Amino acid sequence: MAEFVYPPVIRTALTVFKALDCRISIVGAEHVPATGGAVLVSNHISYLDFLFAGLGAYRGGNRKTRFMAKDEVFRHAVSGPLMRGMKHIPVDRTDGQPAYDAAVRALRAGEVVGVFPEATISRSFMLKKFKTGAARMAADSGAPLLPVILWGTQQLWTKGRPKTLTKRHVPVTIMIGEPIHLEPTDKPVMVTRRLRAAMGEMLDRAQREYPTKPTGPADSWWLPSHLGGTAPTLEVAEAEDEQEAAAKAARRAGTGA
Repeated sequence: MAEFVYPPVIRTALTVFKALDCRISIVGAEHVPATGGAVLVSNHISYLDFLFAGLGAYRGGNRKTRFMAKDEVFRHAVSGPLMRGMKHIPVDRTDGQPAYDAAVRALRAGEVVGVFPEATISRSFMLKKFKTGAARMAADSGAPLLPVILWGTQQLWTKGRPKTLTKRHVPVTIMIGEPIHLEPTDKPVMVTRRLRAAMGEMLDRAQREYPTKPTGPADSWWLPSHLGGTAPTLEVAEAEDEQEAAAKAARRAGTGA
């Protein structure tokens, strides 16, 4: 089936990255399957991660990734038509089963489906707890898991920080790991632990091999605390997430939504 929306979106993104001299490094592109379904599993540190994770699959094997994203994005006047045109998958957080079923159908049809197992952006820029949905989708579809780690994207636009979409010369690492093939006896919980451990090793490598460092104390917010930065620890970040979720729940209860 012809793709009318995805190719121009990719070209536009590449043009913007070039204009900003975004120094993109893709490591492990050879691991992207040339054909067949795959569950692309990425860490989540920026609002732009779907662009860069998708670019990794596109550059690695000319694959177009169908990302699972919250349904509010699909209801937006601008992003909605684009998301639907690129055949991304809307997720209703009050009932995720239809989205899960759609993702499995896409995988069985040979598509690459993109998942952020942490569900929300990590304020600590370290891996949060993973949900088991990606492993369950891989088990139900027979598709492999394709681990992807992004680093540097948080400097452009992340949670709790102003947008810096015009910042130039930002290095971005896209690291793609070896596909993880499941056996019929594998349990989703154990597979998720194995996946998270593999991605933890990849993230550590991406962070330590990153070509630049903060220019000073005011610029160290994007670096994890264990590497000398001022990003919150994982524990502090999780507490902030819980406070934010509680505040949102209280607002919904107050409005009757």
